[in-house]
Amino acid sequence: MAYAQRHGKGWRARYKKPDGSWGSRSGFETKAAAEAWGEDQESLIRRHLWIDPQESETPFGTFAEAWLTGSRLAITTQAKYRSYLDNHVLPQWEDWPLIQIFNNHLEVQGWVNELHDELAEPTVASVFALFSTIMNVAVRARKVPASPCQGIRVTTGEYEAERQVATPAQFLRAAVRLHDSFGYAGFVLTLMDGYTGARWSELVGLQPHEYDEINKAIRVQEPLTEAGGALAKAKRTKTPAGKRWVQLPPFLAELYEALLEDCIHPYVFVGEKGGNLRRGNFRQRFWRPAWDGDPDNPDPGKRLAPVLPGFTFHEGRHTQRTWLAEDGIPEVARAARLGHKMPGMANVYEHVTPEMKRRVLEALQERWEASLLALRGRDRARLLVLHPQMEEQINRLTARRQAEASEGDKIIAQISPRQA
Repeated sequence: MAYAQRHGKGWRARYKKPDGSWGSRSGFETKAAAEAWGEDQESLIRRHLWIDPQESETPFGTFAEAWLTGSRLAITTQAKYRSYLDNHVLPQWEDWPLIQIFNNHLEVQGWVNELHDELAEPTVASVFALFSTIMNVAVRARKVPASPCQGIRVTTGEYEAERQVATPAQFLRAAVRLHDSFGYAGFVLTLMDGYTGARWSELVGLQPHEYDEINKAIRVQEPLTEAGGALAKAKRTKTPAGKRWVQLPPFLAELYEALLEDCIHPYVFVGEKGGNLRRGNFRQRFWRPAWDGDPDNPDPGKRLAPVLPGFTFHEGRHTQRTWLAEDGIPEVARAARLGHKMPGMANVYEHVTPEMKRRVLEALQERWEASLLALRGRDRARLLVLHPQMEEQINRLTARRQAEASEGDKIIAQISPRQA
């Protein structure tokens, strides 16, 4: 049973802890106050609600480091969390005891408000999500009774990421420009982005042996990830559903196989000297100029109209899924192609059939052929200079379209006015 004892000029509370040892706290002015506090601790222990006061005094920084060290995270996620902690979380909370953070809800809200002064709204949400996760772990570890993050207003609700969707013709125009700036690999990589929906890390991580020549499919299993400035093959995909084979439509399989024939490096898509591609460098030097154009260049020969300003590599995934939805491809086939898990019971009872796969490839092939016919002016001329063999294909498609139009006019002409 809890009791009080003299301690200097004040009183100290003594109480029995769950393991049978005695805990104490000093600093009470009266004996009654010390006894009451000790009895409260034992009451919480009997109801299994007790939190060791010494544990609750653990500094946030110490607890956060222990959590990060013991977490099973992908190397990219580990690097992102490390950056968030070092730059935004620990400068504010490192020396704060966990219980003090619990008792300062308004301080947490003020910190979030200050983050908005220096960070974009999505980044603020990500940083706060990490902080909230650590505090929730502290609750489960019996360090604090509850998380102070409940009820914190993180975003205004006004921000919504704008996702652009490119047309097949826009992808072809950008691919032609990437061919000029980066070479044949840039041409193929751009089309792979639009017609497979694979992530950047999944495409630049492809190796020559990860291609099925029989089924015309690339294997997505070990993407190339960047963490702390180092590039390495990940042990697994972002999610279990991300491990998959992605079939290429006939035109893209032909282009990709031509690239493989000349591949002499460990990876299919590499830099000028054979090194791995880095997303930021590729984006600034090659991707952005191709899509944004250069309409204000004083040299008329270098003046390029924009294709789709601001279009990102990742938006190729949004484009792929949108195209397939427009073409009536079932959701289960769209999800499987992009490496997404179907929600709920659909993940158990819906499956991709060979017929669905055939429809996907046919739809993508038709979009490619339409883009060839849609290309005009300097872009078409440049494409035929780079790929003269495509002129025959364009002529064949043009002839077929004219024949179909002529056949349609013939059928209309045979319908009598009364039938019409």
